[in-house]
Amino acid sequence: MNKILYILLSVPITILAQQLNTENILYDGNNREYIIYIPQNYSSSNSAPILFALHGGSGYADEFMNYEADFRSISDTAGFILVYPQALEDPNDGNSTNWLHKEPTDHKDIFFIEALIDSISTNYNIDENRVYACGYSLGGMFSYELACQLNHKITAITSVAGAAFLGAFSSCELSHPTAVLSINGTDDGIHPYSDTNGWYFTVPEINNYWATYNNTDLNPIITELPDINNTDGSTVERYSWINGDGCVHVEELKIINGGHDWPSPLSSWGNQDINANNEVWNFVSKFNMNGLINCNSSNNLEIENSTNNNLIRIIDLYGRDSKKTSNQLLFYIYENGESIKKFILE
Repeated sequence: MNKILYILLSVPITILAQQLNTENILYDGNNREYIIYIPQNYSSSNSAPILFALHGGSGYADEFMNYEADFRSISDTAGFILVYPQALEDPNDGNSTNWLHKEPTDHKDIFFIEALIDSISTNYNIDENRVYACGYSLGGMFSYELACQLNHKITAITSVAGAAFLGAFSSCELSHPTAVLSINGTDDGIHPYSDTNGWYFTVPEINNYWATYNNTDLNPIITELPDINNTDGSTVERYSWINGDGCVHVEELKIINGGHDWPSPLSSWGNQDINANNEVWNFVSKFNMNGLINCNSSNNLEIENSTNNNLIRIIDLYGRDSKKTSNQLLFYIYENGESIKKFILE
């Protein structure tokens, strides 16, 4: 099917130096809407990365930006263009706004995102080696679809509270090392961490697929993150599969006792130990189409705490100094006094 693309209009929705606009394109017979944010330091003389942030099922782009995934301050600091596309209503699902329309349908938003990338690239200087996507819930599911079926355009992705239907990876057309971060709660009642109904892959199965494709180490490095808010009822473990092709790695932030939420210390519910906005950008921004930026494949990639503190000491359970050792619980002590437990499987 031939797709026709026109820029129709641009409507400013804020006074921040005309940086935040709602724009429309005519795509496949539909007037499609998206919000675009241009960072303060953008210059057409320098190519900028781009991040697509995808709302959940029945959601709206503006609400997702304002109440959950507001990347604007990070965009200003890091210099990437930020896009919040809007899904269409699905007539087979009560007219809810969905990325993956129920059968029978020939609707496929993967090509809408591809058209958006091409269209935005005509108006802005985009670094086509650094095109990222993230999403919440159904948007997280759609992020997997983009990494799988639009791999020649998408560099790296993050799925938050997302899932993957059984068979979702059977149509993948993969062409480059693809970094993937998943953030899921073990008590998610919408997208179960370990689905027993036969609808979805389990989260470990998803991680295994991407780790296998990227030829990472078989066993992950497991890091217990600080329980910053001990009243939110959940804790976080980071699983890192490293040493993949092009130094790519696959990660999971496992929210123990976490639900179906977008983690944030600013939230009044859900996990508040991590900030999903920071985690998303800190992860995807490290990669381009070749893998880890400035990859040195002769060196092992060291996964450290995202605060980048200097490691000053490693001790075992008895307080004895130790070296980095696999299959043993160790405590990593950093210059700022922070201590992190790590257990590296081998």
